[in-house]
Amino acid sequence: MAEPADRPQAQDAAEWLEADGLGAYASGAVDGVRTRRYHALLIAPRTPPTDRLVLVNGVECFVETAAGRFALTSQRYNPGVLAPDGASRIASFAHEPWPSWTYALPDGTGIAHELFVEPNSGECVLRWRRLSGPEGPCRLAVRPLLTGRDHGGLHRRNDAFRFDAEATGGNVTWRPYADVPAATALTDGAYRHAPLWFDNVLYTVERERGLPDTEDVASPGVFAFDLAERPATMVLRAGDGRATDAARHADDLAKLEKKRRKRFGSPLARSAAAYAVARGPGRTIVAGFPWFTDWGRDTFIALRGLLLATGRLDDARAVLLGWAAAVDGGMLPNRFPDTGAAPEFNAVDASLWFVVAVHDALDACAAAGRPLPARDEAELRDAAEAILDGYMRGTRFNIGMDRDGLIHAGEAGVQLTWMDAITDGRVWTPRRGKPVEVQALWINALAIAAARWSDRWRAPERLARDGFAARFPDPAGGLYDVVDVDGVPGTHDGRVRPNQVFAVGGLPFPVVEGEAARRVVDLVEAKLWTPLGLRTLSPDDPGYVARYRGDLARRDAAYHQGTAWPWLLGPFVDAWLGVRGRTGKAKRAAAARFLQPLMDHLDRNGLGHVSEVVDGDAPHHAGGCPWQAWSLGETIRIRRMLDLDI
Repeated sequence: MAEPADRPQAQDAAEWLEADGLGAYASGAVDGVRTRRYHALLIAPRTPPTDRLVLVNGVECFVETAAGRFALTSQRYNPGVLAPDGASRIASFAHEPWPSWTYALPDGTGIAHELFVEPNSGECVLRWRRLSGPEGPCRLAVRPLLTGRDHGGLHRRNDAFRFDAEATGGNVTWRPYADVPAATALTDGAYRHAPLWFDNVLYTVERERGLPDTEDVASPGVFAFDLAERPATMVLRAGDGRATDAARHADDLAKLEKKRRKRFGSPLARSAAAYAVARGPGRTIVAGFPWFTDWGRDTFIALRGLLLATGRLDDARAVLLGWAAAVDGGMLPNRFPDTGAAPEFNAVDASLWFVVAVHDALDACAAAGRPLPARDEAELRDAAEAILDGYMRGTRFNIGMDRDGLIHAGEAGVQLTWMDAITDGRVWTPRRGKPVEVQALWINALAIAAARWSDRWRAPERLARDGFAARFPDPAGGLYDVVDVDGVPGTHDGRVRPNQVFAVGGLPFPVVEGEAARRVVDLVEAKLWTPLGLRTLSPDDPGYVARYRGDLARRDAAYHQGTAWPWLLGPFVDAWLGVRGRTGKAKRAAAARFLQPLMDHLDRNGLGHVSEVVDGDAPHHAGGCPWQAWSLGETIRIRRMLDLDI
């Protein structure tokens, strides 16, 4: 039987995230049942922030008292059996300052469990303690569950898996495969070697997404703790063991981590920090957890909210300088694959977003009284002007400036704009020609270069503005989404999409102003606005897809054909305020209508974060990535637009 349209799916369940500062993470569902292949406690990136390997998937826990033996955890097994019944004993959950659970056992015993990831080392700290209950025995048994596989893959029972354990001074180390980093548990418990396979563990979200969903996990042994005597501690780390006193080491990490988290000033600012990670000697931004790496387009869009709006100017500088060195043929790469393969230059807009991010960063540094050193600014200027020169001359994928001053782009089988879904070579929203937001970005990049660096950019800016004014206004209202469609001069795509909003808001220099801008904003609000994002296509369109569900092909077909994106609310709110004069009254109205639903969303799905996409139709179930960098970044930017604290 099909799910009713308004019935929540597994994707709507609340999930927690602990990022490690290296591009990896620990994550899971609030009820403790792993529903994604990405839910795990210890993941190690071999080439941060890529090539991430799951070392410890989770733990299976039981508590034994005088009244019997009770589970604290549950797993779901194919075809759908939940066992044991630990999830039913969760009495409460909190995700501040880190994930914490309380369990209520039938005999009145209360157990507290908490975990956090320390970002410098990537260590995952787990602690349990007895809160209440009758006197008598209270013994905890913890079985680590191991795989040693790619974080986006699945693992099956095999003879090559090595269960052998090395025990040294409270550390127990496993080396499941020769080419995978070791996993170590530092504990104050007693280890008993007892190898066991858990077969056919089912991940329900993967099943709903039409992906392989079942794996086998291995448990080399079990740790025993006496909670009647003292709390239990387990510290998981990649590599060999180091510390010898588990409780002291965990306490030291907890004290330092609490201080670090408090320094952010707010949960929102702390969530923003999760995406800024190391890449070699520099910094970059992970586009989203769990499966994204650092994408160029996402990095430059998200940077403005995650780093600039939160005052993390040194990180912003490091990110931009790191990417500046990657300019090639007038383009920046859009993606560094998780496999460590060569970067992919497959975006017409990513390089232009870089120029916008540089502009905003320079302004933010100057406003803070911390202007960039001349050498750094010169390096960013050289990269930005190399991009502009490359686009004027022409570069990959037929990207170049036409005689009307506008940018044309596109080749068959290549996805170049942010509407970039592709399945088995099929580009679902090709938008070949001259896309509207690309022109807005191009005009802004030229205006930035003219204002900051050289008058030689003023003539092409004027030409592009004139070309835009002549080509993009739609007599039926708003702006065309693409002109010269598929390279055919004089053609246009009049479907109502959100990309036109960038001509009015979201960028430093509006391309459309006055009454024309008001018409664009009103059209977008009427046709595309939802409380959690802008739809990618008007519901009036025969191609509209109401829900983001099903296998990969169905989801990609819906991705930009009606699915709503929270990050688009940033430019939309900026445009909405711009045509209303940015008055106090307008800001209060925007806060209630546009911001509050996003703030409410922080307590659902990816806790403390904003999802990648939501259904175009109510009730707007979340989908895609639960923790998305530009979604959170634009939420923070909206707060700044409305003069609200982060």
